[in-house]
Amino acid sequence: MLRAGLRVGLIGCGAIGSVVARELAAGAVDQVELSGVFDLEVGHRLGVPDIDTLLRCSDVIVEAAGQEALRQYGVRVREAGVDLLVVSIGALVDQDLEASIRHAQGGHLYLCTGAIGGFDILRAALQFGPLQEVRITSTKPARSLKRPWMSQSLLDALDSGAGSAANFQASGVVTVFDGTAREASKKFPESANVTATLSLATVGFDKVRVQLLGDPEATGVRHEVYAAGAAGTYELSFANVASADNPRTSAVTAYAVLRALGDINRPSVSVL
Repeated sequence: MLRAGLRVGLIGCGAIGSVVARELAAGAVDQVELSGVFDLEVGHRLGVPDIDTLLRCSDVIVEAAGQEALRQYGVRVREAGVDLLVVSIGALVDQDLEASIRHAQGGHLYLCTGAIGGFDILRAALQFGPLQEVRITSTKPARSLKRPWMSQSLLDALDSGAGSAANFQASGVVTVFDGTAREASKKFPESANVTATLSLATVGFDKVRVQLLGDPEATGVRHEVYAAGAAGTYELSFANVASADNPRTSAVTAYAVLRALGDINRPSVSVL
């Protein structure tokens, strides 16, 4: 049964939030309307001056402003009795934050699946028996992976597609990171949501293995998930177009938010 006019408040109106706002205004999700937007840097016709105003006019708050916004407002939203849909799932690598948001009393907590899926079969496999291995390899446009803490040689390799043999996965493709999901989420917070979601859905941040590759020829984002356990072996592949506004984000992420809002509003027909 549909809720009568689900009111959605939006924290953040950047690459993801602006698309969500535009699509909701166009009626993309039946019986779901945009009630307000809280963003200190980006103006919007439904802009509100503070989080309290947004809470008063919303049934669900979508956090689409980054990890710091989730730290600042996540618990507050739930304790106000308003549902919270989290986009910046990478912030939950912080165990204290994850626990405080998860255990806050009030509104429901929802985690947006973002740029990948397949969590239904992986969770079913985990229910059947242990998963011995879960790993994800993500390939992104090389320059989108540049970070201030990187060595000059690695930065040069990401710029040119040429570097030391130790950095290369294949011709022109640079291995930027190879380690745990916990470490990846800390080093690449803007790109952490996919690995964090996979970790929370399966074996945790310290057991999921992450490899990040920078490809100077890539125009989109590719994620390849491998999992093996008692129930079988699973290989999932996702190739997403990058956001025109932010190459570190997949364009489909905003539409995952819209899909999630539709599911929240009509739980009786959700695909489980």
